[in-house]
Amino acid sequence: MTLAQVLEALIFAAPKPLSTAELLAAVKAAGESSENEAAQAHSTVGEGRILEGLAELQSELEQSARAFRLMEQATGWGFVTRGEFAPWVRKLYPDAKPARLSGPAMETLAIIAYRQPVTRADIEAVRGVAVDGVMQVLLDRSLVRIAGRADLPGRPLLYSTTGYFLEHFGLKNVQDLPNAAELGRMNLPKAAVSEEKTAKQRERDEIEPELPLDMPAQPDKAEAPSQDSAPVSEEVSEKEEASSGLAGEEQASSPPDFAGEAPPADDFSSHS
Repeated sequence: MTLAQVLEALIFAAPKPLSTAELLAAVKAAGESSENEAAQAHSTVGEGRILEGLAELQSELEQSARAFRLMEQATGWGFVTRGEFAPWVRKLYPDAKPARLSGPAMETLAIIAYRQPVTRADIEAVRGVAVDGVMQVLLDRSLVRIAGRADLPGRPLLYSTTGYFLEHFGLKNVQDLPNAAELGRMNLPKAAVSEEKTAKQRERDEIEPELPLDMPAQPDKAEAPSQDSAPVSEEVSEKEEASSGLAGEEQASSPPDFAGEAPPADDFSSHS
């Protein structure tokens, strides 16, 4: 029993793709806990021997022209059906329709994939249009995720691709994208908003230290009305003295029955 056959059995029985570390752990655990001589024979293998066994299994499947092949994806090793058998396999799931992306969505996804992490403003600078609706579609389909915030004024969100994106397109990592190295070095338009915000922030930082120097001028403005209001207060006091004198005369001329203030004139006219 070869190691390639053991690995084939593990990958076939697993409900999900298995990583190299998981395959190695399963092979060693079987050899340590089993009395089977074949299992014990593979208990001392290392990661390099596991990779050799996977490469051997891939070669065997290619040479035998099987309808499926062994493929390493972002989440691990698994068997996938060859594309030329899609017309027959698709008939097993007539109700399941493949999720298709529009042209603008594919363009936006490509920008994110090749330039991740990237801000929405930079994406719009490349495409020349707003991408709010397209970004929501990509987020809803789990092809794009929020990867943090950029170290820029306003702290804009950064976007990158997900593990499902790699799995959906059959990629191990983003370096497997077509012409990844060449397209990653291309100079693309950048959003000018960040530069404008930086200039505004610089102007604000230069102005803010000068604010305390203007503060002493405020008490002088507050004290000025008090000097102008002095004649007004004297005039008011004179009016109060005059009114108090009139009140004294009215109180002296009023009948003895009224100990307090004199009644209003209307009250007298109503009783006359």
